Amino acid sequence: MSQNQDSAERRLAAACLISFCCFFAAYMRMPIVPLLAVSLGADAVQAGLINATFMVTAALLSIPAGLISDRVGRRPLLLGGVAVMALSSLLLSISHELWQMAVAYLLFGAGLATFSPALMSYVADVTPADRLGHAYGRYTMALYCGMTLGPAAGGYAAAVRGLHQVFVLVGCLFLAMLLLAYRYLPAPSARASSGCRKTPAGPALLLILKNRPLLACLVATLGCCLGYGMFVTFMPLYMKGMEMQTVQVGSVFTAQALANAASRLPTGKLSDRVSNKEALIGGGLALFSLALAALSVSRSLTMLVSVAVVMGIGMGIAFTVICARIADLVPAEMRGLAVGCYNTCVYTGMMLSSVAMGPVIKQAGFGGAFVLNGGAGMVVLCLFAALHRTRGAV
Repeated sequence: MSQNQDSAERRLAAACLISFCCFFAAYMRMPIVPLLAVSLGADAVQAGLINATFMVTAALLSIPAGLISDRVGRRPLLLGGVAVMALSSLLLSISHELWQMAVAYLLFGAGLATFSPALMSYVADVTPADRLGHAYGRYTMALYCGMTLGPAAGGYAAAVRGLHQVFVLVGCLFLAMLLLAYRYLPAPSARASSGCRKTPAGPALLLILKNRPLLACLVATLGCCLGYGMFVTFMPLYMKGMEMQTVQVGSVFTAQALANAASRLPTGKLSDRVSNKEALIGGGLALFSLALAALSVSRSLTMLVSVAVVMGIGMGIAFTVICARIADLVPAEMRGLAVGCYNTCVYTGMMLSSVAMGPVIKQAGFGGAFVLNGGAGMVVLCLFAALHRTRGAV
């Protein structure tokens, strides 16, 4: 038993390192892609469309990729996804036309949709059920730290090496993670799925949607990402309208990111110790929604930073427990599909918010849009609670 625990711990540590480095590399590209597009002659609309292509592809492909990982195993999808992301980065480094950039970024979305559900499911496959909260606390903290640090590193690398060289660095980092995953993430033992009958794709998805607690987690994910998309897309413009500087905008984003990351590990440990995990998710979602609405009346930097900290804590609590619950609510042979649904909700929520909130801001202003998103979060909280009143499981 001790040897099995040591093996699981090593695999979890490797998965966390790979998650951090891959999302660090992926998000190094985020501020660079629009700059490269503009340098190739794109206007603001074209640059935005190119930057959004990966999110659309990731949203569309996450569910089928998760389903395939249930059929052929996590390892082939995981390794294939990292390889595709490396290839897309190297293609971006030699792109000199906008259509070439668009194709490369579509490829990146496919790689991300393949990699992310497979690795997230792999964490659950190698982790004992009574430590899922702790495992996902570590995993999501590593992932979010990579997302947080990546853009700043990308900007610095572009200033030192140039735009095209950033993509070469990113591609090399992905290739290094491919080798690390190949060496240290062997196929997990099929302790739960060996000999299990594979449910066909259509019935499997139907079973997922009939699982009320799981559906509640997906609804909470979608609602939270709608609000988070509003924050990351429009917060800089909101603060610019109050005549705040770029450094002040960065301090608000940093406060939110640090609080988000720091709350995940203790939340994961707490989740393993309490039976009412729905209360943790609901409490995190309530904190996030109230903080989002409070941004509408925040006028000073001190107030904005304080509210961003509360928002980060709420998001860290909700998402850590949601990840652990999704992994626990379905059998191992359907875990990839469930995680794929989760990833689709993440990308769809952020994409819808970016598209839909622009017209709302024109009509109601930034304050009205923040209040609307906060109110929507509370509605989602009520729906989450209602879905949990009727228990169901796959």
